[in-house]
Amino acid sequence: MASPLLGEFLGTMVLILLGNGVVASVLLKDSKANNSGWIVITAGWAFAVMAGVFTSIASGSSDAHLNPAVTLGFAIISSDFSKLASYWAAQMAGAFVGATLVWLHFFPHWAPTEEVDLKLACFSTGPAIRAPLWNLVSEIIGTFVLMLVVFSIFSKAVSPAGPSPALGPLLVASLVMGIGLSLGGTTGYAINPARDLGPRLAHALLPIAGKGGSDWGYAFVPVVGPLVGAALAALLVSGLHL
Repeated sequence: MASPLLGEFLGTMVLILLGNGVVASVLLKDSKANNSGWIVITAGWAFAVMAGVFTSIASGSSDAHLNPAVTLGFAIISSDFSKLASYWAAQMAGAFVGATLVWLHFFPHWAPTEEVDLKLACFSTGPAIRAPLWNLVSEIIGTFVLMLVVFSIFSKAVSPAGPSPALGPLLVASLVMGIGLSLGGTTGYAINPARDLGPRLAHALLPIAGKGGSDWGYAFVPVVGPLVGAALAALLVSGLHL
């Protein structure tokens, strides 16, 4: 039953369940982790990436992209775009289901949390200062770094045989935590269109107690920015032959 699409679906589901789960733990009222801060969120997201990648590989996807921007970047490098549509669909579906599980897991906490912006933040990203052009630049830079360093981690120049199968996900998780700590404070570092769009759609459709709008006016930033950043990194890597 294992297959690449199942792997991308389950891996992305786990990524979002644990990643958005840590955000909900920190932000929702009466959670035992309430107000524990940014370090907890960035660490939780790093562990979410690690868990998602391992799940994806075990379920049949040796690629374990979990991210449409990563899929695009590798497609540009290889000049093989055959996986693009199917992987994107599996990743979006996994993100939607993962966000739905977050809603169910924290069900008693939505009603007592009065701030609608905090509820939305448990699903999708938003800017610290709303300046769409600069928010887009932040997402481009963050995803450019993600892809450039991922390509470098698996580069033959670093290790001719590549990192061991167990080490790769740990290194990528550390990278994601580093991006969150260093670059995430501007937009919440979506760096993944599925991570933002799938849960934002879930927020719009689920009967979340006391929710507000889903901020669709901002939704293009965490979708377009990561795709552009990944494409730019892939073009650079192609030219450097990493």
